[in-house]
Amino acid sequence: MPNILTVTLNPALDLSSSLGRVIPGPKLRCTTPTVDPGGGGLNVSRAIARLGGKSLALIALGGTVGLRLRTLLEVEGIDLLAFEIDGETRQSLAVTSTIRAEQYRFVFPGPEWPPEQVTKAMQSIENAVQQVAILVVSGSLPPGVPPGFTATLAAGLPSTKRIIVDNSGAPLDWLVENPSAIEVLRMDATEAETLSGKLLTTRQDTADFARNLTNRGVARVVIIARGADGSVMAAPDGLYHSCCDVTEIRSKVGAGDSFVGAFALAMDRGETWPEALRLGVAAAGAAVMTDGTELCRRADTEILLQKTEITQL
Repeated sequence: MPNILTVTLNPALDLSSSLGRVIPGPKLRCTTPTVDPGGGGLNVSRAIARLGGKSLALIALGGTVGLRLRTLLEVEGIDLLAFEIDGETRQSLAVTSTIRAEQYRFVFPGPEWPPEQVTKAMQSIENAVQQVAILVVSGSLPPGVPPGFTATLAAGLPSTKRIIVDNSGAPLDWLVENPSAIEVLRMDATEAETLSGKLLTTRQDTADFARNLTNRGVARVVIIARGADGSVMAAPDGLYHSCCDVTEIRSKVGAGDSFVGAFALAMDRGETWPEALRLGVAAAGAAVMTDGTELCRRADTEILLQKTEITQL
């Protein structure tokens, strides 16, 4: 039985393609698209599988797109716990301009959830989490799901459950304003600057803000991604920075989810906080070396791990 449960309430069928130049007006003839399962929690489970681990993915699926998404996940060998929702599972599109080396990402909202569906989701998660030690809540929440959903879920779980959260927008704001029993909270630099109300120019600036959040009880560990400059972490035993040198960036899609998958896997294996950070950064680096919506590869992650530095701030 897997020891990690990932939750994806708003999964997506991810399509990625490319063309020479993206311009308004004429029809743009793209290359044959690749199709992948998408959504924060699902990508975390897929990253864990690519790195040699196991997890259970709880997902909300609806309509014909949901059926196709489920088939793709079963082909990948992901252990699923799915519950049906009203409406059609959303899709997203990533288009890369080969001339300008730019990527355009179009993300749709997903179906509106009625209150009874929110209650059903909460009950499904509470039942499933009894079988695991680590819960990962990642990705956007569907329209109709209150921003305090993750905080309410965390507050109602046994203290023995270790919760990793990677939300954004209103749900992230809610978590920061209403501290809950969260083990690990991850965000990117833009989100951190929005929350802090100021620029976090240096690694130390970022680390100080992360420590401020842990001191307020927002989470036991706070991780802030600084893009090409790696990630900063405030942990119980100190402030850390980790970075790896990636020579070729092909697509940034999936880097954050690859990080979370690797970090959760390291936690499950009993690694220290610094080593978990180092593995997460290596996996994120491996993800940006792949095309489109593809995630990290195990071989790339292992190579980068040898070159990934960890320093205490």
